[in-house]
Amino acid sequence: MDSGIPVISKSTGAEGASTSSRNDGGAAVLPIKLSSDLVLVGYNVGMVVHTFAFRWKAGVSEVQKLRALAEIRGLQGQIPGLLETWVGVNVSPRSLGYELGGVMKFTDRSALDAYGADPVHQKLLQWLVPLIDPIEVDFEA
Repeated sequence: MDSGIPVISKSTGAEGASTSSRNDGGAAVLPIKLSSDLVLVGYNVGMVVHTFAFRWKAGVSEVQKLRALAEIRGLQGQIPGLLETWVGVNVSPRSLGYELGGVMKFTDRSALDAYGADPVHQKLLQWLVPLIDPIEVDFEA
């Protein structure tokens, strides 16, 4: 059954170069995530999504947890290229102990790279990093 959603598949040509093809027949083909192919399904190629989740270390207080939420939300409007910010307490029963999660949308990879060194972000990290066991995933969207 055709869902109407284009699916991109990746194949390798004779010289080993990657090529991509569309499959609109509803076949179960995993989408690839190359920037050149994302355009075909309507993605904004330059945009980058930064996701994170924290496990709190032993002894972290509720006040510190609330401060983290507030200060992460407060980054919005202070970081160049940061378009949107969502952060909150994890409600998933499959959380693996990660209690706080967030998503940030950046204009492009250079904005995400600059965020890492931004003084406002660094000020937050100075007190936050000793309190957390973090995981991050960043991807073009």
